[in-house]
Amino acid sequence: MEPGNITRISKFLLLGFSERPELQPLIFGLFLSMYLITVFGNLLILLAISSDSHLHTPMYFFLANLSFVDICFTSTTVPKMLWNIQTQNKVITYEDCITQMNFFITFAGMDDFLLSVMAYDRFVAICHPLQYTVIMNPWLCGLLVLVSWITSVLHSLVHTLMVLRLSFCTEVVIPHFFCELNQMIQLASSDTFLNNVVMYLAAMLLGGGLLVWILYSYSKIVSSIRGISSAQGKYKAFSTCASHLSVVSLFYCASLGVYLSSAATQSSRSSATASVMYTVVTPMLNPFIYSLRNRDIKRALKRILGIQ
Repeated sequence: MEPGNITRISKFLLLGFSERPELQPLIFGLFLSMYLITVFGNLLILLAISSDSHLHTPMYFFLANLSFVDICFTSTTVPKMLWNIQTQNKVITYEDCITQMNFFITFAGMDDFLLSVMAYDRFVAICHPLQYTVIMNPWLCGLLVLVSWITSVLHSLVHTLMVLRLSFCTEVVIPHFFCELNQMIQLASSDTFLNNVVMYLAAMLLGGGLLVWILYSYSKIVSSIRGISSAQGKYKAFSTCASHLSVVSLFYCASLGVYLSSAATQSSRSSATASVMYTVVTPMLNPFIYSLRNRDIKRALKRILGIQ
């Protein structure tokens, strides 16, 4: 790529995980299986919550939104990768790349916001049980989700507009399986100082701020649980948080692992492999975590599947 050959390009090349032809069927089968499990698993959670009146509560309302976002989150990256492997064509147009990046940032932000909103829901349920139905009323629940959507869309729009002002060489090869923001900034041929400032500032304010709120909520939850006298009461209170805590740990550990591994190895391929954890594996495991650890979800799923 020659520095002087800069223009508004029409396409990028997504290298994916491996260029070895013998590995392509294995990669295709593995990711197709994970994608189908993710979609059907989260659809079952949505169906279970919508069909059972006992699950029409704030906690399950947020869970239904999380399942919907997880389907969209995975669908922004995996189908395009599968299509490229199937057609043996690594090309993605400039417009499609920008669109994919935009939706990816939006749904990743929504995942983050919903996990923090669910932490607040558990905080109110355990720390203020007598006021729970008053505080977590339908109007507030809808408002929290609406604000999460608006903030995520605006956050994504800022990054997208910042990338649109960048120039690229005529042939840009992305050593990743999707158009990731950090990769786009690194591959730009123009000055990216402002993009990096905005990206890290947003990560600190949104990602870091929401994580601090989740940790604060759980510190209060743990303090309240310790104040419960009976062991059965402690177990019942903690069991209502166990699924959410598992999902939060998985999401943040995977996300932090991506950035720490990429910073340590400086390898784009290593970053792409690590990204699979929070872009594909975490949305796939969420339905299992909530269904296996939640008696109400299991009962609703058994009724839907006709299992006695």
